[in-house]
Amino acid sequence: MSTAFIFPGQGGQFIGQGCAWLETNPELKEILTLADKVSGRPITRLCLEGPLDELSRTANLQPAILAVSLMGLRLMKAQQKPDFTCGHSLGEFGALCAAEVLDEKTALTLVSHRAVLMDEAARKNPGAMLAVIGLTPEVLEGICELARNEGPVGLANFNTPDQIVISGSIRAISAAGKYVKMKNGHVIPLPLSGAFHSELMTEAAEKFATELASLDFHPPVCRVAPNATGEPTVDPIEIKARLLSQITSPVLWTKTIQNLARAGVTDFLEVWPKPYLTNIVKKCLPQKATFNVKAWA
Repeated sequence: MSTAFIFPGQGGQFIGQGCAWLETNPELKEILTLADKVSGRPITRLCLEGPLDELSRTANLQPAILAVSLMGLRLMKAQQKPDFTCGHSLGEFGALCAAEVLDEKTALTLVSHRAVLMDEAARKNPGAMLAVIGLTPEVLEGICELARNEGPVGLANFNTPDQIVISGSIRAISAAGKYVKMKNGHVIPLPLSGAFHSELMTEAAEKFATELASLDFHPPVCRVAPNATGEPTVDPIEIKARLLSQITSPVLWTKTIQNLARAGVTDFLEVWPKPYLTNIVKKCLPQKATFNVKAWA
């Protein structure tokens, strides 16, 4: 019987995120203050007061999501330790703090710089992301192949066995969406500012690599499952390499959760004030088995 701490990425934000935790644990505000300092942005105000459109800008949102995740992590680790940890996209930084691979300041600094680089890449190479429900990866890859006549596009997030996100240029995503409907798939445009986990983020990844190169990653105190492979590991060199590659590579979330279940994880605890990944995780798990999946709300 093992426990995994899981961390959300962009998409679960809301005005007042972290407020309830601060009411009972006011000392946690020091994490928001640290995020303000290392990012040079009003993270505390945006988390607690908004407005939502400003909070949701990539350069603000990534450090804001991580800061609140770290607040929850402190609360959770005061009561129990994880056997495994993983995070969806940006959430991988929270997972690395849970495994003590990175400390809070280093993680917030890295994410603040990563967010700016990805925002710049998104502005330079405008793109979009589209969730597709009801088509197999093979069919969707064929659709992306056709849509590449309009620009870069590919599979970006394997969220559940039935939901896959594609990412690419605006023209290519538009074309892919039409092909998906022709195949009777269902499409959901995602409210994100760029084509994340695609080749349009290559320049951001190259610049981020320079920053990562000078850092030593500590050996994890528990097993970490990187997005890029979905395979739990305790090798800090591999963890570092996968953290870089995930900027342009797909998020293998379904594989990650199923691998953790096979490794003996029975309790999946989402480190976030509201359930966001929780229902997604449930859809990845065997229906006949018993798992405890909940958010630390």
